[in-house]
Amino acid sequence: MENIITKEVQETRWLQELRTQCKLTSQSKVAKTLGYSVAVINQVLKGTYKGDLKKVEQKVRGAFLGETVGCPILGELERNKCIEHQTAKYSSVNRLRVQLFKACPNCDYNTTHELEETEVCA
Repeated sequence: MENIITKEVQETRWLQELRTQCKLTSQSKVAKTLGYSVAVINQVLKGTYKGDLKKVEQKVRGAFLGETVGCPILGELERNKCIEHQTAKYSSVNRLRVQLFKACPNCDYNTTHELEETEVCA
């Protein structure tokens, strides 16, 4: 019983917000907003998700908590939108996509930098 109370106290703001949004709408709508499957959202809520939890956190912070970043191409935008641009496929017919494709790999907000640092430290 004590572990459950401790877990609730330690639960972070972004995870609380994820739970709140799921209660207000549904896991399906939240998953669609964040670009994940319902299964991923369910696993995150249960604490069993084995994927990149940091990326889920950043998307929640952008979509529901208003966290923004200063994109060198687009200016200020929500963190979740930043991540979407990083992972979007290259398109040579879209001038903006070309600019983002060139800028994103070297950007401080690129989520792959965090993964590389983690792998080097491990």
